Amino acid sequence: MVSSRLFSIFLLNHSLPYIQPFYNSCSACLISFSLSHNFPYIPLYPHKLCSLFLSYFLFFFFCLLATMDLTLWQYQFRIIMLGDSTVGKSSLLKRYTEDLFMESINQTVGVDFYVHFLEVEPGVRVKLQFWDTAGQERFRSVTRSYYRNSVGGLLVFDITNRASFDHIKEWHGEVCERVQPHKVLFVLVGQKNDRDAQGERVVSREEAEKLAGQLGMPYVEVSAKTGQNVRDAFELLTRRVYQGLLSGEVELQEGWDGVKCAAPQALQLQRASLAQPSTASKNNKKCCG
Repeated sequence: MVSSRLFSIFLLNHSLPYIQPFYNSCSACLISFSLSHNFPYIPLYPHKLCSLFLSYFLFFFFCLLATMDLTLWQYQFRIIMLGDSTVGKSSLLKRYTEDLFMESINQTVGVDFYVHFLEVEPGVRVKLQFWDTAGQERFRSVTRSYYRNSVGGLLVFDITNRASFDHIKEWHGEVCERVQPHKVLFVLVGQKNDRDAQGERVVSREEAEKLAGQLGMPYVEVSAKTGQNVRDAFELLTRRVYQGLLSGEVELQEGWDGVKCAAPQALQLQRASLAQPSTASKNNKKCCG
């Protein structure tokens, strides 16, 4: 009896902000019903009944959600969007996750969150959690806290804005400094390439590719407005992380949310099966040597 009561109190304390309107409605209905039927100790009934009902309802509801979510994906990757303000990070996410583009979009305040699912190979579904960070300096203290728990990053600059390109090394260095000992994989993205035809480009493809090579990452030019290469950029990063996970370049680590795996044992078996051909080929070379 005591444990049930403590469990009810725990759930209520942690879920009260979300269920308060529903709780108030239930209480009002129960009080009204009690008054109309002349029940004794009326004030006690709504609180006890509501707390018991809501506690167990929420428990089973969240358990059901967790079970359903795990059946939808085998892996979960956290991806962070990086770059100066107004380069179009939010527009890219909007285009990729909802296939929408808005000429005018509010600047991100702090961090926004998006979710998308991608099948990287038959039967292997990845849940992508995107953290869209604000590019303004005044929000850096907030966005830095999200670096450590990310496994992938899109470094975005505007091809019509030289300063946003010049700041890419700064963004990259800041992330690499804070994620240790974890591994973050990147893709460099040149945004707004639809404006190239209008003669507004100030960053050439050649110098962007050169920077990407120096930082050890691929480069893609995209347009959130037209949708050109948007899907390719996100899928390139996702598949890069997935291959890194299979090769051992990216490791599952307790307490790190960059990568989650619904079946870690299956991942170990998959790694072992991929390692066998390379081992066999090495043995063959020695034999022939």
